[in-house]
Amino acid sequence: MNGTGFLYIATQISLLLILIGMAVAFVRLAKGPSLADRVVALDMMTVSIISFCGVYAVFMDESSLLDVAIVLALVGFLATVALARYAERRFLRDSTQHDGQKSEVEND
Repeated sequence: MNGTGFLYIATQISLLLILIGMAVAFVRLAKGPSLADRVVALDMMTVSIISFCGVYAVFMDESSLLDVAIVLALVGFLATVALARYAERRFLRDSTQHDGQKSEVEND
């Protein structure tokens, strides 16, 4: 087996494994059960798509796909930060609402 044949087999196996990982992340994204699970699943799907672009760029010998992967990595990072910030604010809002309800009950 020469180097080209090995690269072909390795990229095919890599693409298959990435697609399986993306399917598993999509199931977690759909089922949940919590917001944190969904955020992590979405981040995993973003990383899987980035790796798919990278492996596919090697497979097709097309370097322009690497630019797409870099842009997607930057957008994915910003989306993860924004969702984490939203989840933190939601947690703080829910905890202060519960504390306020407890103090009203204690006053009675």
